[in-house]
Amino acid sequence: MKVAVLGECMVELSQQSDDQYKMGFGGDTLNTAIYLCRCNGEADYFSVLGDDPYSQNMLDAWRSEGVGINHVRIKNSKLPGLYIINNDENGERYFNYWRQNSPARTMLSDYPVILDEIKSYEMIFLSGITLSLYPQDDLVALFNCLSQYRKGGGIVIFDNNFRINNWMSTNDAIDVFKKMMSLTDIALLSFDDEKTLYGTHSIEDCITRWVDSGTSEVVVKNGHRGCHFYKDKACTFYPLETVLTPVDTTAAGDSFNGAYIAAKLQGLNDEACIKAGQQCASTVIMHKGAIINRDICLLGGDL
Repeated sequence: MKVAVLGECMVELSQQSDDQYKMGFGGDTLNTAIYLCRCNGEADYFSVLGDDPYSQNMLDAWRSEGVGINHVRIKNSKLPGLYIINNDENGERYFNYWRQNSPARTMLSDYPVILDEIKSYEMIFLSGITLSLYPQDDLVALFNCLSQYRKGGGIVIFDNNFRINNWMSTNDAIDVFKKMMSLTDIALLSFDDEKTLYGTHSIEDCITRWVDSGTSEVVVKNGHRGCHFYKDKACTFYPLETVLTPVDTTAAGDSFNGAYIAAKLQGLNDEACIKAGQQCASTVIMHKGAIINRDICLLGGDL
């Protein structure tokens, strides 16, 4: 079973020591696709890049990771977006973006056939950042596609990644997220992002909001506090086996997603899926950047 992953990848500059920066690439959905493939899952990425050397380097890197690139479009005379990661003394990450002219933003209007292509997959994964890319007309087309897709038995997986600078306002984001909630089968949530959107509230309230909207499986990721899992009218708490002091929390949730989905594709039980996600994220946060070197971790369940 292969997952269709929709989103944007950008050039990444991550802060090293002595105000030096290392260039790589990253983006929440692409990060998830790569870690999914590293954990023995299969994913095809849907996005748009430019015809520049950085875009070609991205494609070469994705291919080497096993991520399918046949649905990545190339738009002439365009460049991918760029972001810079800085970290505080606790390893928490902060982003600055240059993405206004990214070709991924017009993917659905430039290549509407993509909405037909993704329907052939058993699962579709996208994020709140994915939704922030598209204008209203493209969102309407996407939501109509997802509605039809689910009626045909497809499974929609959604991560609520929220960056306020990507939206006109928090209320605009909430309106879009409410529609997305009604089209989601599996929600992989950051509790911090939920609180940013809806204010201070409990994890129980968070889960109820999604379940009442029709989501059947909910994971609430809560950093070093572990995560909560809801399915079949039961909620289970999974603490972290070891609490680490992170070097860089970039892609913590994305890597969790990748390992979690890969474990699910392999038919593992719910607890094993959660543990796989936690183990993968625990490895990633001990290294700089979104995509850590492959020689740091083994493929499959040994992350």
